[in-house]
Amino acid sequence: MKTTSLLLVITVSVNCALAEEWNRFRGPNGSGISESAAPTSWKPGDEAWKIDLPGVGHSSPVITGDRLFITSGIENDGSRVVFALNRHTGKEIWRETFAGSKYRKHRLNSFASSTPALDNKRLYLCWAADGVLHTAAVTLDGQRVWEVELGEFKAGHGYGVSPIVFKDSVIVANEHEGQSVLYALDSTNGKVVWRTNRDTRTTYTTPCIYRVEGRKPELIFTNWKHGTTAVDPLSGKTTWEIDVFDKGHFETSIGSPIVAGGLVYATSGYLGYSTQTVAVKSDARNVGEKVFQVEKLAPLTTTPVVQGDLLFLWADDGIVSCVHSKTGELFWKKRVGGKYYGSPVIAKDALYCLSTEGEAVVLRTSREYEEIARNQLGDPSHSTPAIVDGTLYIRTFGSLFAVK
Repeated sequence: MKTTSLLLVITVSVNCALAEEWNRFRGPNGSGISESAAPTSWKPGDEAWKIDLPGVGHSSPVITGDRLFITSGIENDGSRVVFALNRHTGKEIWRETFAGSKYRKHRLNSFASSTPALDNKRLYLCWAADGVLHTAAVTLDGQRVWEVELGEFKAGHGYGVSPIVFKDSVIVANEHEGQSVLYALDSTNGKVVWRTNRDTRTTYTTPCIYRVEGRKPELIFTNWKHGTTAVDPLSGKTTWEIDVFDKGHFETSIGSPIVAGGLVYATSGYLGYSTQTVAVKSDARNVGEKVFQVEKLAPLTTTPVVQGDLLFLWADDGIVSCVHSKTGELFWKKRVGGKYYGSPVIAKDALYCLSTEGEAVVLRTSREYEEIARNQLGDPSHSTPAIVDGTLYIRTFGSLFAVK
């Protein structure tokens, strides 16, 4: 009996540890959700550890086990530096530099805006150099495994799309001003498993996985031209698609799609004209259906986050809204101030977002507005926090620190 109880405790502990990994942009399936409670208020000096990073970067940390990985872009030559750190102490384990090139980009972008993705063997990263999209894999111990070129990348604002991992494939979206292509690469060697051409322009969204009971999982891609697209992750074939965004003027998609409660939430727009967050679903016949649409309150750059029946929209201009995740009914909206290019995340019942002015604003995840705290970062940030085992990992332009 004691042996059985011990095995049960070990199994539960292992499952909890696995659930707390943050292995891609915005954590598990891009949800931005951690079930663990994290600190909501802190002051300079309260950090468990803090390190300076060279150059500038807007990517987010990714974490597996005791290791944290982060990238930084060197402005004078466009190279990317990958760091592996002990997530408990911040101590550097290794670093690896990937050659790049300087190119035209938006002043708010960086040469390290793409967040890497992880599996239990390798780290995968993407970047643009000399007008070409590169994707590479390194082991968790820093050994290069492969690097491939995925064709032309042409975009006046620069690069920023993050890869994801599905089973044994690395999924990369190369959507730009030339021929846009979706790729699945063999994670062991970088060879193309499938490629699917897209008729679109530059898009900065990171895909996610749509799972409905009784059906095979699908990859979800969103952009202004196609709307929401579901793709078979094994073949690259489109299973369903629904065009949901305003075509009255050119728009772009920056905030990434998320899935929750059987719905897909996608965002598109153009600042100064319109922004839209649209909830869709598909039926057993693979037909997409629009459930509801939110305008004016929708973000452009940031990604929404859902907890239960609450959908939180943290707009770039500092207006935060809470609507019903199934109907779009407005519960509240509030101007919290600041500008935001990193996306909100949730730890337990607290909603966090980092401003470009260097402030972490924390709100309660509730049908009624409640501000919990405002914390000074000491440096601007365009990044999205990572949360593992109750610890916040926050990246600013030039530093990375942990609060627990």
